[in-house]
Amino acid sequence: MNDSLPPCPECSSEYTYQMGALLVCPECAHEWSPAAETDGQAHVIKDAVGNILSDGDTVTVIKDLKVKGSATAIKVGTKVRNIRLVDGVGDHDIDCKVDGFGPMQLKSSVVKKV
Repeated sequence: MNDSLPPCPECSSEYTYQMGALLVCPECAHEWSPAAETDGQAHVIKDAVGNILSDGDTVTVIKDLKVKGSATAIKVGTKVRNIRLVDGVGDHDIDCKVDGFGPMQLKSSVVKKV
């Protein structure tokens, strides 16, 4: 038990631990951002045209994206369903699965909400 970490907001477990940028509850598997916990308000993530994004949204890629390790790129107009907003590496704030490419993180500045 770590006294400096807050309890889980879902089940109130005191056995939370930190994994990267997230806090994790081992009892209910809930993950959350410690920044959202301390701010009292959630960080608003907007797409390229200013629409507010939320978990579960469907977005469309607005420009071709090169993918490391792949000979092909994600093309303009590719739909990405069921996104999850995260506090990712750099400014990559969308966690998703892209058909034909698999799981990856995208920047909200290269997508548009459908």
